[in-house]
Amino acid sequence: MARRGVTAALSLVVVFLGVCLPRPAAAKTTTTQVHLSALPRALVVAVSPKQGEVLHAGDGVVTVTWSLNTTEPAGADAAFKAVRVKLCYAPASRKDRGWRKAADDLHKDKACQFKVTEQPYAAGAGRFEYRVQRDVPTASYFVRAFALDASGTEVAYGQTSPDAAFDVAGITGIHASLKVAAGVFSAFSVAALAFFFVVENRKKNK
Repeated sequence: MARRGVTAALSLVVVFLGVCLPRPAAAKTTTTQVHLSALPRALVVAVSPKQGEVLHAGDGVVTVTWSLNTTEPAGADAAFKAVRVKLCYAPASRKDRGWRKAADDLHKDKACQFKVTEQPYAAGAGRFEYRVQRDVPTASYFVRAFALDASGTEVAYGQTSPDAAFDVAGITGIHASLKVAAGVFSAFSVAALAFFFVVENRKKNK
């Protein structure tokens, strides 16, 4: 009995210390603040659609290519470990739309919302075939590519001209498959209602 009493007392002490002693502070994660204006425009980016060309969401394909600018000195891409490509709203499609607002601080920028690809950087040139996703809305777009260092931080960029944007026609209205599903569901609802109506009438007749 004495041992049990001592064990219980020690358990209470451990619990008390665990509640009262301060817990170690959680490690803070810091995000490097990067401004577009501070990055060298070291990449040359090109896309297949011509200015004003209309692509359809879910169907249109954009061929994106990028390479190191020939004006950059040798070894300028030594820190480049990956390339991240984004689809960005052109100025005309950002006007009076705060949710698409461009910002020099890349963590606050809302102009480039759609990821095209992210892949390891290869010296020379890169290429990617991007099918416009179904959730891309109707707007004018240009493409921007970032070179990332080993930590994933943007260290350089390149882009197509926002003034030579191509257009995307977004998906609007109700898709045919949704109409079919709605029709099937409606028919099932009517049949179920009729079934319960018949059952209730039989119960009353009995």
